[in-house]
Amino acid sequence: MTDADATEAREDRADTVLIAGTASHVGKSTLAAGLCRLLARRGVSVSPYKAQNMSNNARVALTPDGEWGEIGVSQHVQARAAEVPATTDTNPVLLKPRGGGESQVIVDGEAVANAPASAYYDEHWDDARAAAIAAHERLAADHDVVVAEGAGSIAEINLRDRDLANVECARFADARILVAVDIERGGAFASLYGTLELLPDDLRERVCGAVITKFRGDPAILEPGIAEIEERTGVPIVGVVPHDDPGLPAEDSLSLPDAERAEDGSDGGIGGEGGVLGDDDGVPDDASVRIGVPRLPRISNFTDLEPLAREPGVRVVYLPLDAALDGVDAVVLPGSKNTVDDLLALREAGLDAALRAFDGPVVGVCGGYQLLGDLLVDADVEGVGDRETVPGVGLLPVETEFATEKRVERVTCAVDGVGPIAGAEGRATGYEIHAGRTRLLDDAASGDLATAPLGAESVATERVLGTYLHGLFETAAVRDAFVETVFASAGRARPDATAADRSPYERAADLVADNVDLAAAGLGDLLGSAG
Repeated sequence: MTDADATEAREDRADTVLIAGTASHVGKSTLAAGLCRLLARRGVSVSPYKAQNMSNNARVALTPDGEWGEIGVSQHVQARAAEVPATTDTNPVLLKPRGGGESQVIVDGEAVANAPASAYYDEHWDDARAAAIAAHERLAADHDVVVAEGAGSIAEINLRDRDLANVECARFADARILVAVDIERGGAFASLYGTLELLPDDLRERVCGAVITKFRGDPAILEPGIAEIEERTGVPIVGVVPHDDPGLPAEDSLSLPDAERAEDGSDGGIGGEGGVLGDDDGVPDDASVRIGVPRLPRISNFTDLEPLAREPGVRVVYLPLDAALDGVDAVVLPGSKNTVDDLLALREAGLDAALRAFDGPVVGVCGGYQLLGDLLVDADVEGVGDRETVPGVGLLPVETEFATEKRVERVTCAVDGVGPIAGAEGRATGYEIHAGRTRLLDDAASGDLATAPLGAESVATERVLGTYLHGLFETAAVRDAFVETVFASAGRARPDATAADRSPYERAADLVADNVDLAAAGLGDLLGSAG
């Protein structure tokens, strides 16, 4: 089917709006999630979509064949905003950076190769594009509106002939384009003007409006600039969105706290540097606890920590590997795209010894669990040459044997409230994405050891928990028990829970509804698209 045939076949199908940007991290994901929820609460059947994503933060979703596959976290979030199940059609192509210029290529939820950029475009591009078109076709057939999210800048002229998330998506989806531009970093009008000037003519004609994001202050100050940019380009500025984080899970490492920012805004925070989440809740520092998160070089799925940062009195502190741990009350080791290399980096920085000497609660999730064990076997699978066996940190009596086959699955498991999650009960739901299986060592001393506190391969001692369950802290019972343990270990009283804020999805929808004039962009018909 040609692109022209595909466009004709879509005439009675969903409208598609592409939220593009002038750069990365300009608010595209928030606008897309907000528009998804706004449409959903108006009764419109809407689905998110991103033709190609690059992120090491992934979620599990159903494939068209009913199996489990991987998608980027932003489309998982946007599906929840749209109140529809997340499927791999919402993100048919996912690239997960592995380091050294190479990425794992995931198509329709399944890993098909590890490839540098040149090999991806030479060997996998055609298949990726075909999968993206087919996925959009299925979504467009099942929904009234598809809210597509672009990637980076829509005007990367060096990538124009292979820009799947922006240029190709706009064309095969017959999409109208709304451009987001971040004013916080300055140069917003120049960035928008340059972006529009560099667009191919057919895409320029699709641009229906622009939205200024992350603005602080009185919008009236922007009026002269808005008037001139509209006169120069003919593109209306249809919204000025204030700087207000609705609390949606972050997509990639650009959203991690600045590694150079200390708690007081100066250089040289905990351990000499660091970034903090959750320090804006109004709880005094001396009544708070700090959960340290080593900033692994190949960190992935760090969004597992965000539910903790939303708890009153909890600070999630990202630490360099050479940081001292005497400034934190607990440690969570997050996922890793390459456990062995991160373990070697951690060891070189001396953090393995610091972890063994640390006397607070420790939790390892996925790759963080693997490196807390005694041994990593067949480590050459992870790309460390001929090192087949690498000693772990040694806090849990387990060994992990790596393999090329990945386990990708949505998981619900019984909760055994022991160790760092003492008192938790019920069931927890999350997902597993990992290569390698972990088993208890034959000579492991029983003592205070508990097996399967969070699923078959998990292990806990009185102080340390290891699990493959991503999203474990989204389960209220697990999160509550861990936070209670951290406060008790630190010898502090836990602050009373404040009244629950509106969901981040509703807050994102309000940002769009209150600050973006969809009618001025010619998108008012989307709100009446309920079929």
